[in-house]
Amino acid sequence: MTVHPPVTGHCDELRDALGAFRSSARITERWGEQLAATLTRGGRLLAAGNGGSAAQAQHLTAELVGRYRDDRPAFSAIALHADTSSTTAIANDYGVDAVFARQVRAHGRPGDVLVLLSTSGASANLLSAADTARAAGLRVWAMTGPAPNPLMAGSDESLCVEAPSAATVQELHLVAVHMLCAAFDAALDGGNGSGGPAGRVVT
Repeated sequence: MTVHPPVTGHCDELRDALGAFRSSARITERWGEQLAATLTRGGRLLAAGNGGSAAQAQHLTAELVGRYRDDRPAFSAIALHADTSSTTAIANDYGVDAVFARQVRAHGRPGDVLVLLSTSGASANLLSAADTARAAGLRVWAMTGPAPNPLMAGSDESLCVEAPSAATVQELHLVAVHMLCAAFDAALDGGNGSGGPAGRVVT
């Protein structure tokens, strides 16, 4: 493994990881198309993560409720960790491992999509959420660090970043979020971008 200087070497590490990550475009493109089909039919995106990954998940939902680049209709997307009253109450009453799973049971419907972000791919609360979502008929996508990992195994599909540090994994997760949003918007444009019946995407 290449050893980089502690400061400027961060850029080198990101550059090295980005080269291999570029092939992930096909995954984000497929996810964007499927998500467009789901949300234009009235479905919902749920997303969650811990720490820095929580910020990335919330970034994704913000792009869908607001907009990514061009103006378009608003779509339903909820960052589960952002409801502090619910997460703290659930953690207090049911334990930290249940903070996302219980919200999935509350908000998720068959056919919805759950996106889980984790640098380790081993967070117990995310694994529990994945199991709950799949049992409820949601589609589960995971963005993780290096494969293999438990969250990858517990999801329907995964995008695994091969990078030596959690910081670089998180940075490439943000790239993946933007690629997913670009693919989502492109899929809407392919159906005339209205977000209404004529703009529905067929998969």
